[in-house]
Amino acid sequence: MTTPILAISGISKVFQTFRHEIFRVLRWFHISAPIESEKWVLRDISFQVPAGQALAIVGRNGAGKSTLLKLIVGTMRPSTGAVEIKGHIAAILELGMGFNPDFTGRQNVFHSLGLMGRQHADILAVIDQIEEFSELGDYFDQPLRVYSSGMHMRLAFSVATAFRPDILIVDEALSVGDSYFQHKSFDKIKEFRALGTTLILVSHDRMALLSLCDRAILLNEGQIALDGDPESVLDYYNALLGQQGEEGITTETLEDGRIRTSSGSGKATIKAISLQALDGKVIDQVDVGERVVLCVEAQAHENIEKLVLGYAIKDRFGQTINGTNTFYTDQVVENIKQGQIFRFRVKLDINLGEGTYSFAVALASGENHIIGENYEWRDLAIMFDVTNLSKHVFDGRVYLPADIQIEAITE
Repeated sequence: MTTPILAISGISKVFQTFRHEIFRVLRWFHISAPIESEKWVLRDISFQVPAGQALAIVGRNGAGKSTLLKLIVGTMRPSTGAVEIKGHIAAILELGMGFNPDFTGRQNVFHSLGLMGRQHADILAVIDQIEEFSELGDYFDQPLRVYSSGMHMRLAFSVATAFRPDILIVDEALSVGDSYFQHKSFDKIKEFRALGTTLILVSHDRMALLSLCDRAILLNEGQIALDGDPESVLDYYNALLGQQGEEGITTETLEDGRIRTSSGSGKATIKAISLQALDGKVIDQVDVGERVVLCVEAQAHENIEKLVLGYAIKDRFGQTINGTNTFYTDQVVENIKQGQIFRFRVKLDINLGEGTYSFAVALASGENHIIGENYEWRDLAIMFDVTNLSKHVFDGRVYLPADIQIEAITE
């Protein structure tokens, strides 16, 4: 069995408050002292990460994500359990963490990499590369206190990736700053991944997680709620975000191993759903550009004020290609009585490239299942294949027919 590059064994973290600080000191020496209150941020977290894997850690604010990363990096100690690491870690946790605001960008490079154990000669060898990659211009030799948050991110990422680490940890930092540098950073991460760097990424950017990661862990209330492929974990997380009160979340493993997640209050549910050709025939194979009908029957199980149907087409990686709902199209159904059934027929052209796709379908009371009440959300509600039977050959995931004109010009 391959030895993991990172092994987390039963770690927990509790923050305690004391009426007097002397009580805290006494407990350092294992002397009994009263605790005024305590808050468990993490409880009994265990998992392993093999070398070269890209792991996403997701969860709501306060779920314990940042605390977990600090325990891995070593800037915080666990209350129980152990963290075993084989290799060098580079981490971007909080912007400016480890930087001195009175130092220039250049001085902070030497200071930060020095704290990481890098020799002065090694830093000199990469300082020009860091300056070039960060693209800070004259600001590279100005104090950090005049930097914007985006400039902080540029410097932090450039420093963290100056030497290829065995493990790269990024906590939300890439959500700050301009899109140009975000793309540049993701390209660097992909380059490191190709060379074997292990990646641990915390982000709310679903597209980034799906494109970069091959595993995800969902933290909820300080514990691991789900550990699996990114699409399944993010679908479950999406259901968790829309959960209100005691409404349930259910999962079902499909024949291809993918996990279908459903959630909602059940005040209205999907009674029937199908993908049809224009003649009404149920289909699961679609020609590029073919016009089809998504047919959904929804039934109310109690009186509800508003009913909104939403759908999203996703590719095989779980990335949303297109989606909308009847709130945005100004077709909200109102004053629904218990037992009423409504049939929604959505006609659309499947201008997609060849491949396997799915529909996620939702019933809600408002703009979406998070802002309004979630009656039912169903991922992987329908799966279908797109094949090119009638169009010219093209590349990509979207079919954009072109009108190409050629004219010979005689001089």
